Amino acid sequence: MAEGEGLVSVDYEVSGTVQGVFFRKYTQGEAKRLGLVGWVQNTSHGTVQGQIQGPTARVRELQEWLRKVGSPQSRISRAEFSNEKKIPALEHKDFQILK
Repeated sequence: MAEGEGLVSVDYEVSGTVQGVFFRKYTQGEAKRLGLVGWVQNTSHGTVQGQIQGPTARVRELQEWLRKVGSPQSRISRAEFSNEKKIPALEHKDFQILK
């Protein structure tokens, strides 16, 4: 982590064709590649939601990925981010797929 770079936590929800297209698996892979922690899960209303934590610049990279890339078969119509806050330490050990 770069000197002086703070940690942030942000919640997200992604809409579109994001269930049944390995979106959670690809999100977990991208988060781990970026060294981020948090979680991802399907919702009962057809979206994917979760939380990302890590250095601000890396969190921004995953936010952009969630907005524009996703899994190869996904079709993202909207990505919303909320509850962004600075945190003193990471609250998760890794990036998990929740059922």
